[in-house]
Amino acid sequence: MAHKDPSKFKIGTQLTLLGRNPGEQYGFVNSPVYRGSTVVFKSMDDIEAGRARFAYGTHGNPTIANLEDAWTALAGAAGTVMAPSGLGAISLALFASTKAGDHVLMPDCVYRPTRNFCTGILEKYGVAVEYYDPMIGAGIEKLMRPNTSTLFMEAPGSQSFEVQDVPAMCAVAKKRGVKTIIDNTWATPIFFRAHELGCDISLEAGTKYLGGHSDLLLGIVSANAATWPALRSAYDLISILPGPEDCFLALRGLRSMHLRLKEAERRGLEMAHWLKKRPEVLKVLHPAFPECPGHEFWKRDFTGSSGLFSVVLDPRYTRKGLAAMLDGLELFSMGFSWGGFESLVTPFDCAEYRTVTVWKPGGLAIRLQIGLEDMEDLKADLDQGFERLRKNS
Repeated sequence: MAHKDPSKFKIGTQLTLLGRNPGEQYGFVNSPVYRGSTVVFKSMDDIEAGRARFAYGTHGNPTIANLEDAWTALAGAAGTVMAPSGLGAISLALFASTKAGDHVLMPDCVYRPTRNFCTGILEKYGVAVEYYDPMIGAGIEKLMRPNTSTLFMEAPGSQSFEVQDVPAMCAVAKKRGVKTIIDNTWATPIFFRAHELGCDISLEAGTKYLGGHSDLLLGIVSANAATWPALRSAYDLISILPGPEDCFLALRGLRSMHLRLKEAERRGLEMAHWLKKRPEVLKVLHPAFPECPGHEFWKRDFTGSSGLFSVVLDPRYTRKGLAAMLDGLELFSMGFSWGGFESLVTPFDCAEYRTVTVWKPGGLAIRLQIGLEDMEDLKADLDQGFERLRKNS
């Protein structure tokens, strides 16, 4: 049985069909793992003409291609390439859209490793990087120069969760001939249709919700028709690609991604509402909450939210109290990733690396990833943590 057009089905059904073809796999449901570097040719004419889908292992293999094809269909893109990590995807996208002498606009709330890449690599090779207030919207045009090549966006912002007016900014960029890139890791194409809203390139860490089990590193970059040739060329020139086992795990994660993301949304909202009522909490930074900067854009452009958000504590609490709270947690581990089955918490302070906006949330801040543990157990863990916070502040 084969469905030639998965796009006619709803998203949950699509994710069970994309990126696999049992008819080419001796009837087995899932595609196998292809490992290898060397590809052999049938004739001298074939090898001289490069007549092969994969001429060498750096060009990919059927396992990687299955994942690329599936993501292209899911994202509504012209093509997709994979990278060994989310930061690898960011680097690849920026290499595809910039050259020496260019000017790049980057949101002040961007993922910190993206900022480090700009400082350590792009600026080193003659690309000027300017940071902007993520809430600038169409006003971004005032910052564009004749040599501006790329407008980078991230919605919501890393740690602080500002939601940008992506369609307005893309419209300005298109008018000025500037390429747009968005980090869409938080929402994925399931909750935010980046290409349909005007983004030339959409990227994310498949490490998170696509993998879903904290056991792989993966970056994904998709592009529209106008930008796809440049992205594919950069990918072929650099040859940074993930291992086939990681792509196999990602294909497996794809099948349940919609269900897991919807459950992450439900759990995240339940916990965010619970925390909002706590006396220890000054405010909750969650795009679905009206007080979150850019909430109106989230409501207009997104179809859901995921299980990651931040909390600002009441200003009377101290770092000593926060350490006592976090160090004693039983179920919430401290770690930097998210999107897996386990709950995580990280303390953070954006002040030291913001250069355009001022980070003064009013209290100490923590970011929470809500996993699959029982919700009452998670609340009890935090409740006991809040008790330690109060006693030690």
